[in-house]
Parts: sequence; structure tokens; C-alpha cells
Amino acid sequence: MTSVIPFVRNEMLPEKEPPLRERGVVHWMRQNLFSGPLNTVLTLLGLAVLLWVASHVLPWLMHSVWNASSLTECRDIITQRFGEGATGACWAMVKERWHQYLYGFYPMDLYWRPNLAFVLMFVAIAPVLYTSLPRKMLWFTAIYPALTFWLLWGGSVWTPVVAMLGFVILALIFRALVGKLGVPVSAGIGVVVAALWWMFAQGPVSDALQAAIPLSITTVDSDQFGGFLLSIVIGVTAISASLPMGILLALGRKSDMLIVRTLSVGFIEFIRGVPLITLLFTASLLLQYFLPPGSNFDIILRVIILVTLFAAAYIAEVIRGGLAALPRGQYEAADALGLDYWQAQRLIIMPQALKISIPGIVSSFIGLFKDTTLVAFVGLQDPLKGITTIVRADINWKGIYWEPYIFAGAIFFIICFGMSRYSMWLERKLKTDHR
Repeated sequence: MTSVIPFVRNEMLPEKEPPLRERGVVHWMRQNLFSGPLNTVLTLLGLAVLLWVASHVLPWLMHSVWNASSLTECRDIITQRFGEGATGACWAMVKERWHQYLYGFYPMDLYWRPNLAFVLMFVAIAPVLYTSLPRKMLWFTAIYPALTFWLLWGGSVWTPVVAMLGFVILALIFRALVGKLGVPVSAGIGVVVAALWWMFAQGPVSDALQAAIPLSITTVDSDQFGGFLLSIVIGVTAISASLPMGILLALGRKSDMLIVRTLSVGFIEFIRGVPLITLLFTASLLLQYFLPPGSNFDIILRVIILVTLFAAAYIAEVIRGGLAALPRGQYEAADALGLDYWQAQRLIIMPQALKISIPGIVSSFIGLFKDTTLVAFVGLQDPLKGITTIVRADINWKGIYWEPYIFAGAIFFIICFGMSRYSMWLERKLKTDHR
């Protein structure tokens, strides 16, 4: 009988590269573009559309003109350079009128004020967006709204200072009464007292302080605001104010107290059932009739208030969805720890609900920022329609069409894309449940 001696290899075979179809660009194309008959047809159709668009858009972009004083001069330059019948983009309009798209009719010698406010905005929101920064920076975040108001509108420095005192009064009353009357009643009393301060005491106190210590800068009227300065002011203010309001409305809608729940549901459903443009017309035309005679309520502030209320109703529903997604055990765990309602919301419930709601909240914020262009219908000069209409009314640029909209759209895209990227980063950072 022949014996069989087993063979065991004592050295490794050299590695070989995988087949070309299973690696690199070819593998990616097979998996994503040509994985089947339908995908192959759709890929070829998409390539055909892209080639058709590129064949029309690229020559138009490559024939761009950046130095000209009118649309006619742009067309003459294009004809001289590229021949009869050639078309090209006239970016000279953007080069000449960029300041109007950014600042509207804000005085040019005062551009340093919105520029400074814009830079300080990043300092103010940094500790809110990035929790690793020192918490002491939140003090600057708290005073930033008053500082920005003074920088942009000017006038007496005591007007925003005295207005901020109303919030200080609210906080002092709340802290003094919360132990005896509870959170809702203490907050309600604080809001009423603060409102009375703003309505009756703010004007006389600020005038007296200005007479005693005159500190002021040049006043800028609201009709001089425009462009992206106006959109950022309205958008950032409404976004910042609508989130806490939306949280309170969401909690109010889930409250066991009948009056609170009814008022919250009524407000949310009414606001969500009315188009934003209707609220803007209300801010522009009707709100003034409900104010005391002789009062002068700034149109931009009126628009900000109505836009904030509109956004808060939608944010409330987004957060309510996050609250509904939490399992009942989270509420039971809070009760087992002996936490009261507000402690449970602050420490356990709301952090988880907000994490779940991040995509919806940021989506609402992006939509809100883009909707600031609707203020053109109430006479404000937004960057998309208001400023473009003014530029195109100039005889030198009459007939220009695509360039102003592309320029404004590109800036909107950069801002909205930045918000989207931050939300994705925040989701990844907070996604600790499966690590």
C-alpha cells in the first residue's frame, strides 16, 4: 500500500491585484452607473443631458466680461473678441453693483458697522454651536442682540441697553418667584412685568439717560437696509428666537393643562394654516393699526416678529415629532429619579428629542432663510427681487437677466449649504447610541 505524505506549504503565495472589473473606477462605475439595463439607460440619458447643458453653458461662461459700464458695452466686447452672434455672461454688472446686493442702500461710509456686526456674530454663535468652547463666552452671546441693533440702526446706545434691562427684570422676577409659584406662573409674571417695562418705561428711561450721558452714533433708517444684510438680519434673528419658542409650544401642545394645550394647538394650527406672505402683509399694513396712536414701530422689526412666529409654529411640530419618538421608558426613568417636570425635560427628555429633530429643525431653518426673499412684497429690498429690480431698472443694465439671479443664488447656496454641513457634523457628533 502506497503511503500518502500530506504537503503543507511553508511560505505564503505573493499577493495579486484583484481583477480590473473589481477595483478602482471601473468597479465603481459597474456598481453605481451600469449595474443593470435600467441604470445603464438612465446613465446614458443623464450624460446626454449634461453634455447638452455644458455645450450651451460653458461657452457662455467662457465669454464672460468683467469690465464694462453697461450691457451694451458688454455685448460689443463679446462681439469683438469672439465674433458675431457670440453670447457671454456680463459679470461687470455684479462688479459694479455688488455693494447693493450685500448692503442695499446702507451708507457706504458706515459699511464698517454691518461688517463688524457680521464678524461678531460668529463670535456670539460659536459657544452655542461648539460646546467645547468656554461657557463664559455665552455672556457675549446674551448681549450680542443689543450690540448688533445699536451697530446697525445707530442712535442712542441707551435704547438697546434699557431694552435689555427688560430681560434682566424678567430673569430676576422668575428666580425670585419660581420656588414659590412654579415655573409657568413665575415666567408669566416676569413676561408681563417686562412687557410693561418695554411699553411704558423704556422710552422715558432711555431719553433721560441720553440727556444725562449722551452716547450715540449716526442713525440709519430701515428703508436703507437691503440685500443680504437685510436677509441675514431677518433670518438670523428669526432662527435664534423661533427655536426656544418652538420648544415651549411643543411642550405646551403635549401639556396636561387644558388651557395651555388649547392655546398652543390654536396658535400652531392657525399659523401653519396661513401663508407667510399673508403674515408679512399683516406686519406691513395691519399691525400698525393695533398700536397706540403716534407710535412708530420699525417695519423690519415688525417683519422679524411675524417671521419668528411663523417659524416657531413649524419648529414646534418638528420638536413634537422628536418627543413622540422617545420611548415611554425615558419618562418613567425621569420619574424614578425623582425629577420634577422641568428637570426631566432639561436633563433627559429634551436633549434626546432635539437630537432626533436635528434634520427637521435645520431644514426648517434653511427654508426660513430662503423665505426672507418674500419681504420684497412688503416694500423691503431683498437681494433676489428687490435689488435685482432696481439694478435692471437702470438704463445701463436694462435687459440683463441671468447674472443677478446666479450671483444671488450662489450666495444663498453657500449659506444654506453651510448650515446643512454643520447639521450633518452635529448629527455624527451626537450619534453615541451605537458606538
